[in-house]
Amino acid sequence: MLCLIRFLCLTVLFCMLASKSSAEDTGYFDETKAITLFAFDNVSIPFMQNLKLEMRSLKRHPANPVVHRGKAGAPDSWAVQFYGSVIRVGDTYRMWYVAAGDDRLDKTVPRSSPWRVAYAESKDGVNWTKPNLGLAEYNGNRNNNLVLMEPRLGTVNVKVLYDPDDPNPNRRYKMGAHVWFPKNKVRLGTFAPYGSADGLTWKLLIDSEPVGAELPQKDMVLPALHFEPVGGLYKWDGLYYLNGQNAIVASRPYHGRVVRQFISPDFVNWSHASTVGFVRDIQHKLLGPGRSREGEQNHEGVSVWNRGNVLVGISGIWHGAKDWENVTVDLGFVVSNDGVQFREPAHEWVFLKRGKDGAWDQGGLLQGQGFENIGDQTFVYYGAWDPRHWQGSPPRGGVGIVTLPRDRFATLRVDETTKGKGDYQLPKIKSEFLTKAVNLDGKKSHRFFVNADGLSEDAHLKIELLSYNAIPLPGYSGKNAALLSKSGFQTPIQWNGKTDIKDLPDRIRVRVTFEGKQKTNIRFSALYMQ
Repeated sequence: MLCLIRFLCLTVLFCMLASKSSAEDTGYFDETKAITLFAFDNVSIPFMQNLKLEMRSLKRHPANPVVHRGKAGAPDSWAVQFYGSVIRVGDTYRMWYVAAGDDRLDKTVPRSSPWRVAYAESKDGVNWTKPNLGLAEYNGNRNNNLVLMEPRLGTVNVKVLYDPDDPNPNRRYKMGAHVWFPKNKVRLGTFAPYGSADGLTWKLLIDSEPVGAELPQKDMVLPALHFEPVGGLYKWDGLYYLNGQNAIVASRPYHGRVVRQFISPDFVNWSHASTVGFVRDIQHKLLGPGRSREGEQNHEGVSVWNRGNVLVGISGIWHGAKDWENVTVDLGFVVSNDGVQFREPAHEWVFLKRGKDGAWDQGGLLQGQGFENIGDQTFVYYGAWDPRHWQGSPPRGGVGIVTLPRDRFATLRVDETTKGKGDYQLPKIKSEFLTKAVNLDGKKSHRFFVNADGLSEDAHLKIELLSYNAIPLPGYSGKNAALLSKSGFQTPIQWNGKTDIKDLPDRIRVRVTFEGKQKTNIRFSALYMQ
């Protein structure tokens, strides 16, 4: 009997550990807590020779869409709109998205009222459940996955931040909501801040009594102009940032939708001064009044992955037209090193193209704020909206995933075109890059890692540490340089047999040289400093 009890206890323990390990990202450190120098980031890696950048294509997950619309009578039967967020907290992936049900087509319901915030969760990032939260009433009962919003505003876009260090426990989850306000007999977009202790029960952080699920002008925290906020929401250098789609006249004229950003010190009080954070080159050509739908533009701001020292972003690529039936939307890729200005690592590169006609994501894509490194893969979550048919109000949406090898958005490789041919063949030149000066705490020990593929004894990386003004550090350069010949997503770098490096200057640069007879096989993606 005692043996049986021990066996059962061990079985339960094994199941618990197996369940825990399946949800955890075992074997890797959290890159969001390291300094990351990406191959595509020409601010972090400004100097290079005989190397070229290649962006990596993504794969749609075979389980797409991983979150479907609900059945008739459910609060998300008409739309699962992933203007939302995915955040991993502990061993659970948490998702907030915008839902609309059957009342979306009910003309007796106030126009903004059908838009609600719904919740889903997952243990592996792929298989999602919609828990019965029992919090908010819909269709005569509370048997649904709606979060509780007090007071409730019609919300068409939502981004959530997890801020566990906030001293106020009721604001450790922060939600930015795109809501509406009435002006001149029409409704326009604006921002509303919410806070929560658990991510399920939310309180509006300003005093207001909504009318028809809309925010009265007197209660607004942003200027009373049309702005479609929270394409992205993040905290950077002590400030909260929100960005979104906007065509307000700027100090420099641009055509159509651009990415506009506002800042706040406390998430409640927002500066009325703003900045234009990203504009596509083609938007410098003005098409004239009355043509705001036409031309190439941005769509719904930039959803960001905050990597501590750099922001990776997904933006909407709006392909405009005179009539809605010809408007489509793809997704683009941007990066920022200062939290204010974004840029394209590769000009007009399409991060993800809309699905083909007949696919669940046909016509147009939405950038949610959902990025997760899970095992050997990076997951990017996205939504769908077909602008060609939106006026007919067919059911829409869902949540999908695209994947790529972990953190390998792009690679640097040897550029063989510099070799030349025949009489034009050039002498051998080094293939190398030099990073910017990176700030470290010289009193602490540091570890360095490389994310690269194609390495071997005949294809290795020579890695040297330099001072901020590019003078080689004697113990970590020249004959003491590290040689890396092993591929991996987080391969540790050793200098003189050590991985824990101490007594470094407070500012250093790193020089990486591609070497070996087969150096053209090397694909470098990222350098980490932990």
